[in-house]
Amino acid sequence: MWVMPMAKDITLYKTKFKDTEYDRDVETDKSIALIDKLERERSLGLKEYKYLVENLNEEVFEYISKKARILGDENYGKDIYLRGLIEISNICKNDCYYCGIRHSNKNCDRYRLSDEEIIECADEGYRLGYRTFVMQGGEDGKFEPDYICSIVRKVKEKYKDVAVTLSLGEYERDEYQKMFDAGADRYLLRHETADKEHYEKLHPKQMSFDHRMKCLQDLKEIGFQVGCGFMVGSPYQTSTTLAKDLKFIEEFGPHMCGIGPFIPHHDTAFKDEKSGSIQMTLFLIAILRIMRPKMLIPATTSLSTLDNLGREKGILAGANVVMPNLSPLKTRKKYELYDGKVCTGDEAAHCIGCITNRINNIGYEVAKVRGDSKCLSTM
Repeated sequence: MWVMPMAKDITLYKTKFKDTEYDRDVETDKSIALIDKLERERSLGLKEYKYLVENLNEEVFEYISKKARILGDENYGKDIYLRGLIEISNICKNDCYYCGIRHSNKNCDRYRLSDEEIIECADEGYRLGYRTFVMQGGEDGKFEPDYICSIVRKVKEKYKDVAVTLSLGEYERDEYQKMFDAGADRYLLRHETADKEHYEKLHPKQMSFDHRMKCLQDLKEIGFQVGCGFMVGSPYQTSTTLAKDLKFIEEFGPHMCGIGPFIPHHDTAFKDEKSGSIQMTLFLIAILRIMRPKMLIPATTSLSTLDNLGREKGILAGANVVMPNLSPLKTRKKYELYDGKVCTGDEAAHCIGCITNRINNIGYEVAKVRGDSKCLSTM
């Protein structure tokens, strides 16, 4: 079985692809033909996506990664966009079976940042060069639309050249509209899975697959730059559900898409499940880049949690966004969605310096700009 090269092999992983002929098997030939079709048409059938997921090997991965890097460079150059992540609360009314801040986790040390603390995080981020702030949190009952709007206005009034992204879960359409009118530019809401039966195995009955999908549609119609996404290797996930995820993203057409490997948390029902596959995550990032060349795709923290060079590998597979943490040091370890989360103890200034050096080492550059999705222009 092929295994993704680990950290010490990063240079080999980056450069070993050569334009040479291979003694290909039938599965590899078909996979490469499907990748070429996806590049031409930006679309595949459900069975074709499923075939790709089921027939990943080293040669196919190298082929698609090279194409993904070329397309990423054609659309974004060597720029990697920074997003300053501010985790504003780990209080959540929901009880998602996979999440460390789920409502029923009595071992979670809860917190909620004050308005002043949120603005202080933005101040520090702006000083360091961030021009997008991502305010992320659980579905905290205090975060009524008017409260969120007041924070958005404070940030946008203070810093005219920044974008504000919200990732605060499900609201009703009129509530999202208020946030948009207050100045929020983007909204991230992972769909988690495009298969209703799978969704119901990951969430309690009180949570609705249909409502989550409606939220995404509402956000897009309102005018947000919208991000969706899913975990790779979550319990009960199959090649069929992954194919449905890819087809949903193709048809929905988000401006952003965040995917990362599932990592279990010790205080959840899935504590004994295995983490998701890094190589499959990277393969899916490459598929997304080819499917939607102008989409924003982050190299997620979960990739770095499982592999020290996860961010770099994500970029080399087609990702073009990183999201360093601007949250106060005292709260970072409390926002534990999964076990082992990296960078919980680094100062913001140290974090950006480290990430900049690592990105430069693989031939890319940190772009200290808003970094809007080029999906806003013609595809």
